[in-house]
Amino acid sequence: MTPNSEPPGRRPGTIFALAALAAVVVLGLAAIAYFGLIRDSGDDTGATPTLTPTASVTGPATSGPPANLTGSPPSPEATTASGPETTTAPPTSGTPVTFAYQPLWPFASAAEAIAWQQSYHEGGHQPWHLDPSAVALNFTRGYLGYTDLDRVLLATTKGEESWITIGYGNPNGVGIPAAELHLARLGAGADMPWEVVGTEDRTLTIATPEYGAKVGSPLAVGGHVTGVDESLRVRIHQLTGPRSVGEIPGIPAGGTDSPWSGTVPFTGTCPGVLTVAVSTGGHVAEVERFAVTGVHC
Repeated sequence: MTPNSEPPGRRPGTIFALAALAAVVVLGLAAIAYFGLIRDSGDDTGATPTLTPTASVTGPATSGPPANLTGSPPSPEATTASGPETTTAPPTSGTPVTFAYQPLWPFASAAEAIAWQQSYHEGGHQPWHLDPSAVALNFTRGYLGYTDLDRVLLATTKGEESWITIGYGNPNGVGIPAAELHLARLGAGADMPWEVVGTEDRTLTIATPEYGAKVGSPLAVGGHVTGVDESLRVRIHQLTGPRSVGEIPGIPAGGTDSPWSGTVPFTGTCPGVLTVAVSTGGHVAEVERFAVTGVHC
C-alpha cells in the first residue's frame, strides 16, 4: 500500500452513505422535538398559545376577622350565577359550626342554613349557595341593589372562608374592583353553604359602628375615604322586611384617608342583625366602591 492509497474500509461510497444517514437522524430528531412542542402547546399550527389568567385561586389570604363585616333570597334582578351540579348526599347531621361572625346574607342563622342543606340534599334546591362567587354577586346585586357591579375579579378560598373581589368594567372594558367580600361557611356536616359576613376595607371604610356592636336608632356612622368629590350614601339593610330600613344620601367627602360621618334613623325589626352599607360613585358607574359591616339591635 502506497502513501496515497485509501485505507481499508474507507471507500468514498461508504463515507457518503454514513453522512446521509447522520443527516436523516438529525432531521428526524429535530422534527420530533418540533412536533412535541406543538403537541404540548395544544395548537397544531405551532402558534404560541394565549395564556388567560384565572379569576379563582386557592391559597393564603388575609388572616383574622375582617375589618368590616349582611341575608334573604336573591331578588329577581340578582345575578343568576350557576353553582355546583346537584348531587345526592345524606341528610345533614352533626353539630353546627361555631360561627365567629355576624350572619349577614343569605341566612340569618345556622338553623336556616341547615334547613337549606336538607332541601338541597333532598332535591338539589338552589345549588348556588355552594359557590362563594355566586353568593357574593347575588348579595351585591340583589340584596344591596348595586346592579352596576356585575363581575368577580378574584376569588380566594382558604379552608372554610373565602374572599371575593367584586367589580365593574370601565369604558375600556377593564375590570375595576369595588369591594372585597368576606364569606364563611355556615351550617353543619357536609355541603355547608357560604354566608356573607362583611368586607375587607381599604380606601372606603366603616369605623363606626364597630363590627358586631349592639345599636339603636338613630345610628351614628362614620369612617374614612380616599377620593375626589365623593358623595357617600349609607343604607341599613335587614333580611326581613323591605330592602332598606334606613338611608341617608349625599354625604360629601374627599381627600386622602379623610373622615366621613352621618346619622341614620332606621325602622328595623329588633332583635335582629343589620347590614350597614356605605357606597360612593358617579364618576364611571353609579356605585364604584362600597363597604359593609354587621351589627345587631
